[in-house]
Amino acid sequence: MKKILSYLLLVLMVAIVGGAFFYLYKKSQAKPVVFQTESPEVADITKKTVATGSIVPRREVEVKPKVTGVLSELYVEPGKIVKEGDALGKISIIPDAMQTNQAEANVRTAQIAYDNAKRELDRNEALFKQGVVADAELQRFRTEFALRKQELATAGSNLQLVKEGATRGQGKTSTLVVTATAPGMVIDVPVKVGFSVIQANNFNPGTTVAVIADMDDMIFEGRVDEAEVAKIKEGMQLKIKVGAIEKELLDGSLEYISPKGKTIDGAIQFEIKAKVVRKPNMQIRANYSANADIVLDEKKQVLAIREALVQYEGDKPFVEIETAPQTFTKKDVVLGLSDGIKVEVLSGVTKTDKLKVPENAGPPGMMGGPGGPGGRGPGKPPAKK
Repeated sequence: MKKILSYLLLVLMVAIVGGAFFYLYKKSQAKPVVFQTESPEVADITKKTVATGSIVPRREVEVKPKVTGVLSELYVEPGKIVKEGDALGKISIIPDAMQTNQAEANVRTAQIAYDNAKRELDRNEALFKQGVVADAELQRFRTEFALRKQELATAGSNLQLVKEGATRGQGKTSTLVVTATAPGMVIDVPVKVGFSVIQANNFNPGTTVAVIADMDDMIFEGRVDEAEVAKIKEGMQLKIKVGAIEKELLDGSLEYISPKGKTIDGAIQFEIKAKVVRKPNMQIRANYSANADIVLDEKKQVLAIREALVQYEGDKPFVEIETAPQTFTKKDVVLGLSDGIKVEVLSGVTKTDKLKVPENAGPPGMMGGPGGPGGRGPGKPPAKK
């Protein structure tokens, strides 16, 4: 009985070891590689570059007060449409002690001179009636009196200006009232009632009471990298995607390319501006973030293949065409315009050819595969040493 059990255990061990060797042998056998194929297609190819930026009004005006003081009244809020000359707010003057003291002293001096000139005029008029003073001498005193009277009026007006910021005769032209300097929409009011405001002068830009913009004339302001700026020129068409507006593209036309670049985040960027064509019933707010596709070149309905299918022998591009099931032949091709994913084929293949999909080209499909932007893949020529 013991011998039988020993034989059975031995047979079981041999079976286990043999099965293990057989499994490893089968696993080590390489499976045949089956290459997929895809055919050329007729497609549109657009070569473009992308600029990031925002939608802003072409004309934007900051309204400053004409005097320094405290904002006592505010008549507008963001979103209101105004015309040139409309009142936006009113300023209350805080008199300066030194200026007030000087103005009051000038009034007192002018009053003294006026009183003296009046006394002299009254005395000489009495003498003139008695025939003692000539008419020419009397006219000299009348002129002196008129001058002193004007000086007193001027000193009084100056004192009123220092204390109140305006005179009674100014009316609607008072410097206390902040008025719109351009027509449009009020897009920002950075101050509130009670804020101290400063007029613009040689040493200070002044306090902005309101920002007025023409919201019917919008432009795209963006930046492009120095590697792309040489490829663009004024007049090129743009497709603008606004982040806040889904499923809508705005048309634009490039109007300005900055002649000088700026260093932004360690890279040289050039500013561009483009006119934006607004669509009916579409509301665009200032400073919407946006991306603009600048069309560098475009081909309509041309024979194209996925760029990941193109391989290179040195600098010569070629593809592999299926002549029999899983049998491929190299064929040189002449390429045209490429957008980084699709490439135009000028000669070398036809629409009915089946092209081999290399192992590192991704799954079949015009838009897939790593041969597009972001990597060399089989669709890019090898780097020269």
